[in-house]
Amino acid sequence: MAVTLIDGKAVANKIKVELHNRITLLKQRGIVPGLAVILVGEDPASQVYVNMKQKTCDELGIHSETTRLPADISQAELLRQIDRFNSAKDIHGILVQLPLPKHIDTETVIARISVDKDVDGFNPYNVGKLMVGKPRYVPCTPAGILELLHHYGFYPDGKHVVIVGRSNIVGKPLANLLLQKTKGCNATVTICHTGTTDLGYFTSQAEILVVAAGRPGAVTAEMVKEGVVVIDVGVNRVADSSTTKGYRLVGDVDFNSVSQKAKAITPVPGGVGPMTIVMLMKNTVIAAETLN
Repeated sequence: MAVTLIDGKAVANKIKVELHNRITLLKQRGIVPGLAVILVGEDPASQVYVNMKQKTCDELGIHSETTRLPADISQAELLRQIDRFNSAKDIHGILVQLPLPKHIDTETVIARISVDKDVDGFNPYNVGKLMVGKPRYVPCTPAGILELLHHYGFYPDGKHVVIVGRSNIVGKPLANLLLQKTKGCNATVTICHTGTTDLGYFTSQAEILVVAAGRPGAVTAEMVKEGVVVIDVGVNRVADSSTTKGYRLVGDVDFNSVSQKAKAITPVPGGVGPMTIVMLMKNTVIAAETLN
């Protein structure tokens, strides 16, 4: 049986059409959805992500403001920038690109973003809303993963979902989302990480396996069972002298071997990445609809 490649670009494009229609309706009411992105420092990966978000905003007709701040900016000044967008009438969503420099407390910064404009869903209030099953904004990567599974008919209901990774961005919110007693979720969830003893024991039990370990090749073929559905969240640069850039992008899963056993798998790039960005756009549209 040939493996199904889960095409994040195709699903994201479908969602963009739906969002374009909602944005058109908002503009007919004189409302232009607005997203503010704050980038601190010059981390190359962060710059790529921010540019992709800007491009998608332009494509959809979302007003976007990107504020680029030096890496040595004070925490107080960063908080002032957030306050400025919190009070701006034409901004409905605020995103502070992570990671932040070490001298800045990430939790303090995230908590400063208005809960109404926290389109990443990271403010502690919104984290709590998600945990009790009443999310205002679902964090973008977990929301995108769920959309991919539903689009391809791999519903988590009653399934054993194993998540490798416990970050506040992917692992924890995804687990909370999948545990909810709602249609399209309602899964049995196991969370593992790179410190788990005998990781393969747990991953081999998964019907749906989500890997967000931040380490290339963390999951190999002998760690999965036949017919598993694999969502690879990782994006890692590995040296490759055969390419013009000198590197290639790979996920946290050994794609070549695991795809021989999987029923379906996301490629890297082109799997989860496009979904994360389009779900940010969706949350921004929801914010514009809610705040007006």
